[in-house]
Amino acid sequence: MSRARRLILSVGIILTLGLAIWGMVTVLAGHDVRARIENMEAQRKFAETGEGLVEYAVTGEGPPLLVIHGAGGGFDQGQLFAEAFIGEGYRRIAPSRFGYLGSPLPDNASTSAQADAFAALMDDLGLDRVHILAVSGGVPPALQLASRHPERVSGLVLLSPAPFTPHGAPDGERPIPAWVYEALFGSDTVYWTLSKLAPSRLREAFDARAELLVGLSNEERHRVDRIVESFLPASRRIEGIGNEVAAIAPDARYALEDIAAPALIVHARDDRINPFAIGVDLSQRIENAQFLEIERGGHLLLGHHEEIRGRVRTFLDGISTPE
Repeated sequence: MSRARRLILSVGIILTLGLAIWGMVTVLAGHDVRARIENMEAQRKFAETGEGLVEYAVTGEGPPLLVIHGAGGGFDQGQLFAEAFIGEGYRRIAPSRFGYLGSPLPDNASTSAQADAFAALMDDLGLDRVHILAVSGGVPPALQLASRHPERVSGLVLLSPAPFTPHGAPDGERPIPAWVYEALFGSDTVYWTLSKLAPSRLREAFDARAELLVGLSNEERHRVDRIVESFLPASRRIEGIGNEVAAIAPDARYALEDIAAPALIVHARDDRINPFAIGVDLSQRIENAQFLEIERGGHLLLGHHEEIRGRVRTFLDGISTPE
């Protein structure tokens, strides 16, 4: 056999093996994705409102708390953050924002329209007022809800707030380039494969970098892994990811002076996803605001979940309970 023929045969074998391995990976990823979808479908509900279809889930008993998830999330991510930073004792209503999971992306997908959709969801659930827990990309629509419908919001808890107009996109180095995020969320198989082969890289994408995991409690380490896993099915979140820029649209207006509800803002100085200056700005511009500054904890406020949970509960307990 000639050298050229051996080379062609070797390349063919490598390609065949590669395709076989990728096919196996696709099957395994598909199995896990279907299991996650089945689990979500068992939990989710839908509200047909005047502002469109809103997907949501409800857990717990007690005063109503609207939990607004961050970028790459959905109602399932909202539930995880409610568990981390609130715990039991509240009726936790976690909607999926525009373009995430079962909440469609409307023609007008602005943060103000999202706030109106949340108010419409409250109407559908028969709720006059709620407390709000908003995380990262969920903060801009939470600000809109509190300013556009001040009579509907009793208290605001804002964690690691994302940029909103006139703040722009972060200029500094981020944990992972934007194009990588888009690639991850464009394919369930790619995301699943990375979650198995390179989980540390995915954790870094969410600013759960290695140095912040040192000394972390088992509870918080497990929660980080659950947050990473919760991004499957990634393909059902891609429209929402693309719409995150609505928060910094040039024509968006955030009337922070119209927010009447007391607010608790929590931000870490070493947050590599959302600049710490945003939390400082909110604490200065919202009239009745408290600011909890975390020196070291990253975007996910690692190492401080128990402390923050206690502070949040004390803060909300001091506010008139919504009905």
